[in-house]
Amino acid sequence: MGAVSSASTAHHRKSWTAAPAGFYEVEAAGLRWLAEAEPLGGARVVPVRAVGADHIDLARLHPGRPTLEVAEALGRGLAVTHGTGAPAFGSPPAGWTGDAWIGRQPQSNEPTPTWGLFYAEQRVLPFVRRAVDRGHLDPSGARVVDRVCDRLAAGHFDDDRPPARIHGDLWSGNVVFTADAAVLIDPAAHGGHGLTDLAMLALFGCPGLHRIGAAYEEAAGLAPGWRELIELHQLHPLATHASSHGSAYAVQLVDTARTFV
Repeated sequence: MGAVSSASTAHHRKSWTAAPAGFYEVEAAGLRWLAEAEPLGGARVVPVRAVGADHIDLARLHPGRPTLEVAEALGRGLAVTHGTGAPAFGSPPAGWTGDAWIGRQPQSNEPTPTWGLFYAEQRVLPFVRRAVDRGHLDPSGARVVDRVCDRLAAGHFDDDRPPARIHGDLWSGNVVFTADAAVLIDPAAHGGHGLTDLAMLALFGCPGLHRIGAAYEEAAGLAPGWRELIELHQLHPLATHASSHGSAYAVQLVDTARTFV
């Protein structure tokens, strides 16, 4: 794999002695699940060397300068990875059962019949409640988000796309550009909607973002108007950050939610 060290023993160890049970195991399962799409042309994923209760060893990557060609390849690769599919919206990666994490915040992975119901109940509302409990979001703002979640749960934003195999935490820090590829790391992988990955890239910025989106649109056959839904798919990362990082993200969360009330 050109994006990693040529020495098969070279690796990078991530370790957190306070990691809850399963923290690194689910990360490893997610990486391996996403990597199943690579032979089909899917996005490149960092190989897992070993995993234990308090660590994960990953192949060492050598960052390089981002190029538009690599960005386009990432867009096409993401479309293939997403298209590999998942058993259901909310399903965990193969080889794992139970809850998972985004960063160090827990979140559930319960298979759900529709995307909107899953997204509202498992990706937005739990973090909204935490943000309120921590004093980062006031009840009036939470009610705005609740109204959007009511629409989500009722299916107003569902489409005919099947569950996608998504990274789930695809901000730019989890995309390592190397000399010949963009390599995915640190997933919160699950069955979701492909736009959720694009939305997180857009929220926090990524080199070659326009090329990524254009290549993805063509490869995935997206319907016109998909860019108008990107902010809807940003409710989850905004809610997680409102919970963990404070009121500035809560303001952005409520402002974004108002667009879809």
